[in-house]
Amino acid sequence: MNKKTTIIIIVSALIIIGVASYFYLSYSKKKNPTYTAEDITNSALKGVLPSFETNPLENKPDVNPADKANPFKDIKINPF
Repeated sequence: MNKKTTIIIIVSALIIIGVASYFYLSYSKKKNPTYTAEDITNSALKGVLPSFETNPLENKPDVNPADKANPFKDIKINPF
């Protein structure tokens, strides 16, 4: 085999591998369905967690003493 024949064989083998890879990858993408994160979350939580309509901490008591003892609460803030 001379150098020209070897180059032709290598180039044709690369073309055949490229075409076969393209068809294989395009077929495998159609075969696997795609799911979004929202679909997976909805299917995982279906019937597992109760739906909460209210926030349980909405009417929490104010137990932080720093809010009542802050002497700098009503100071005007410099806009510059």
